[in-house]
Amino acid sequence: VPVLLFVAAPYIRRYVAGGRCKSTARLEGKVVIITGANTGIGKETARDLARRGKCSARVIIACRDIAKAEAAASEIRAETGNQQVIVQKLDLADTKSIREFAEKFLAEEKELHILINNAGVMLCPYSKTADGFEMHLGVNHLGHFLLTFLLLERLKQCAPARIVNVSSLAHHGGRIRFHDLHGDKCYNRGLAYCHSKLANVLFTRELARRLQGKFQRQAGFTANALHPGSVCSELVRHSFVMTWLWKIFSFFLKTPCEGAQTSIYCAVAEELDSVTGQYFSDCQPAYVSPRGRDDEIAKKLWSVSCELLGIQWD
Repeated sequence: VPVLLFVAAPYIRRYVAGGRCKSTARLEGKVVIITGANTGIGKETARDLARRGKCSARVIIACRDIAKAEAAASEIRAETGNQQVIVQKLDLADTKSIREFAEKFLAEEKELHILINNAGVMLCPYSKTADGFEMHLGVNHLGHFLLTFLLLERLKQCAPARIVNVSSLAHHGGRIRFHDLHGDKCYNRGLAYCHSKLANVLFTRELARRLQGKFQRQAGFTANALHPGSVCSELVRHSFVMTWLWKIFSFFLKTPCEGAQTSIYCAVAEELDSVTGQYFSDCQPAYVSPRGRDDEIAKKLWSVSCELLGIQWD
């Protein structure tokens, strides 16, 4: 058995690694925002995009932890030679911070071509954001919903542009519980994560629908969602059991670099110039749960999200 495992190990790793982004697209002159890019797949996505071209993209790492973000940015600048890797403060658990980030960005940056909504929380003990939203829903969905709303016009002005939402296979286990969105009546942290990842898929679907029309077809303005795979990262830090299991079975998990491939693919692949409202895994289209394809739920979630955030987005 040990001999068989030794022989099979390279093939197992190749299978676990999954698809790779093969695009050589260059990003000279492009401006990119990646949320939560101080670690994990966000950091690896930033690293890849920062090295695409001699005059590479301006990559803005938007994070809550400035110290970790600065360390990540410094590492990426040194490795890629791209000095336009910038850190900006963004706390997705606080709508005030989101608005301040957007206001500062719009005042300082005249262009935006790629928005990657990557940051997320997982398996949090019951808690709420600064605005009273359940933490998974507030950070994973509502925070990115508001950020996208605030930056949408700049993206339109700079089209072709792309919005990339990092969801998860876990969306298959989710449902939008409109009667108890914030888990006040019943809370399970595993299911709360699944619900928020379903919200990511539904948001992407409805956003793409609303963007459809003459403008989108001509300008190539797209929104897509993705599952990065089971990645060995800090995302499970709130669960001792999951952290323990992740360490034991790390051989069967993607590395952050491998997990970032589909995010990179959705951000740069030329064949996706006019593809929108889709869901990808391992750099190819993937199956979406029936709830993730329910347009009526998507529309209702959009309306409820606007109401919770106090915005009008038609």
